[in-house]
Amino acid sequence: MGKEDFEFNNPLGTLGLDNGGEGEGNRMGLVMARAGLGKTAILVQIALDAIARGNKVLHVSIGETVDKTRAWYDDIITLVGGENKKLDVDILQNRMIMTFKESSFSQAVLEERLDDLVKQNVYRPECLIIDGYDFVENDHSALANLKEFMQKHGLKMLWFSAVNHRDDDRVSPAGIPAPCHEVDDLFETVMLIHPDGDKIKLKVIKCKSCSVDTGSELSLDPQTMLVKEG
Repeated sequence: MGKEDFEFNNPLGTLGLDNGGEGEGNRMGLVMARAGLGKTAILVQIALDAIARGNKVLHVSIGETVDKTRAWYDDIITLVGGENKKLDVDILQNRMIMTFKESSFSQAVLEERLDDLVKQNVYRPECLIIDGYDFVENDHSALANLKEFMQKHGLKMLWFSAVNHRDDDRVSPAGIPAPCHEVDDLFETVMLIHPDGDKIKLKVIKCKSCSVDTGSELSLDPQTMLVKEG
């Protein structure tokens, strides 16, 4: 499976997301869901789409192991690749996974580790995924600093995951649920995974570059978390 094959077969392409490969860069996106509903699977699809566009991706996983994060990539590449089970070497070369314990993640430490990679000519990412960022303990200023960090390092996109809770009914005027209701102005794209009876839906709450309308809902396969055709 090559890059072109993945880009063509990517189910998330239904959204028509521009992940910074073309057009405006420095975009921030957010995937929200209750715990265990598939946020990482969506972030991995976004990361693979960016790789298929020729970008290098750094996937920062907070509170998870490298092996568990890598397994998400392996599973989704295999599912999208159909009968071709062999992982594409180019995709593996253009993705790096970096893990942090929940208590040890900070912008300063992330920047230090990223600078080490860049200065030693080991890896220079163009897109950044931060899976497991704590939106409860970090305020608007901290997130704004991360947006400045993205611009400083020339990153084309920065995507986050966030956990929302059913018993917290706070919501921003734009419809972004807590705990991200007070930072929604920093994001160009916000998507919410939510159960709908026995189905799982991906709702586009906010998106400046999607080909679908705001408020649209896409069906997800509950077993694979891939966007269903049609």
